[in-house]
Amino acid sequence: MTRYSGPLLTRGTGAALLAARDGGASTWSGSLDLGRSTGEVQLSAGDWEYRGMRYPWPGKLKDRTIHWWDGEEFIAVSRYAGKLIKLVPTEWDVPTFEIDGIKMLPSAKESPLDDARRKVALIQPAGKTVLDTCGGLGYFAACSLDAGVARMQSFEKNEDVLWLRTVNPWSPDPDAAESGGRLQLTHGDVSIAIAQLPDASFDAALHDPPRFGIAGELYSQVFYNELARVLRRGGRLFHYTGSPNKLTSGRDVPREVQKRLEKAGFKAELALDGVLATKR
Repeated sequence: MTRYSGPLLTRGTGAALLAARDGGASTWSGSLDLGRSTGEVQLSAGDWEYRGMRYPWPGKLKDRTIHWWDGEEFIAVSRYAGKLIKLVPTEWDVPTFEIDGIKMLPSAKESPLDDARRKVALIQPAGKTVLDTCGGLGYFAACSLDAGVARMQSFEKNEDVLWLRTVNPWSPDPDAAESGGRLQLTHGDVSIAIAQLPDASFDAALHDPPRFGIAGELYSQVFYNELARVLRRGGRLFHYTGSPNKLTSGRDVPREVQKRLEKAGFKAELALDGVLATKR
């Protein structure tokens, strides 16, 4: 997919642009790529210029929404194909995303990227071949690339999430020079694709599945057995679980996951908001 390089507007950045124009300024300096960089925008009464392209002044921008230029107008970075999938701004600049209003990445206490960095550090990816089962916006991949991963094979089942990655400037580009050919991103269901991966072909793995009620197959003993098969002895796995249903039903998903991973051949312990396991 072609990556988007135009401006990204939030309600706040749109208001800042308009305030600068209404105050009589001819330029505005700030970020129109969610904090990745800053630049200067040329302002005029009828339109404004960014990276050599001219854009009309946007209409009313929505709260909790990132807007992109689709060639005709500024619209929300979202898609609907049975479920509404939407890129959502955070106070940390780095966005999260939602599916039908359910936030898929933590962002209340820190940037989703910083959260990913702490989890990636647990598997010590430098120089390793890493399996990324559920790529999402690619923050595990971005942190692994920064940490010196030798190669990462990443799967993402949802093509609309893959599209969000092409718009999100914080999502790593597998084809970019800085990726160095180390990131392989595949549109596919890892619960099926993993059966085709060779035995002991990865040094480590990151598993950040949707919640159990949405993707129970990714919490199954069958899948954990496959994870154990494709990891080399001593290979580390971080499995995000959160604590779903604990307050309402008393169910302890992290402990359930820990027991299944141990049955599959891992030594497992609770860590952060998930389980850290080592292949025996």
